[in-house]
Amino acid sequence: MRIISWNVCGLKSVYAKGFAKELRKYEADIICLQETRTTKIEIPLEFALSGYKAYVNSSWRKGFHGTAVLTKLKPLKVTKKIGHSRFDSEGRILRLDFYKFILINVYMPHGGRAKEEMDYKLEAYDALLNYLAKLAHLNIILAGDFNVAHKPIDLARPKENVNNTMFTPAERHKIDELIKLGFVDTFRKFCKTGGHYTWWLRAYDARKRNIGWRIDYIFVSKSLEDKIKSAFILSEVEGSDHCPIGIELEL
Repeated sequence: MRIISWNVCGLKSVYAKGFAKELRKYEADIICLQETRTTKIEIPLEFALSGYKAYVNSSWRKGFHGTAVLTKLKPLKVTKKIGHSRFDSEGRILRLDFYKFILINVYMPHGGRAKEEMDYKLEAYDALLNYLAKLAHLNIILAGDFNVAHKPIDLARPKENVNNTMFTPAERHKIDELIKLGFVDTFRKFCKTGGHYTWWLRAYDARKRNIGWRIDYIFVSKSLEDKIKSAFILSEVEGSDHCPIGIELEL
């Protein structure tokens, strides 16, 4: 089974840039999307003919936030809330329960360049951690844009950004807490080196120069760790300021 996750920074925009052609060739069974920025998702014909169905959680604010999942597998149950009113209203989570595992697609808040939304971001993380703690005994696949670079190896310029949003100690500690719950960073299971990023500033030729951040992750519960056969970053896929990431697993 192959699962891909991508912050598309506007679904209509990436559709226009060849989304279907790019992602079809990777033959994913499930595609998690973040920052869809739309209330309605029309699956490209190529995906519809390949058997994908779309599940959507839109934000109350038109043109902002939102998550979606395209899947060939039929879920037993779909959930769109974790119990935090603002987080839930922004369409930031989409949970699909399948027979052998639970997929949770998240788009965590950024926090603001001036940290004006940092309290909200940390609150949202606490709500997510509390929610996940109740599911710790289950097979969980947790994918999405977490808006945090966990370790210095996860961004090109850690010293310059140590107190900046997405790399403050408080934010990084939330990823520590997630791992303490028993979740495994699938990419780091296979790759221990730096230089692998999932998001780049649009300015300063940052992507071309690979001055980036790894802020998109797929975590799995410890019970699924041995089922993960590979984890990858598709840095060659453009269309957003993020690139897709993915895993292959046997269930």
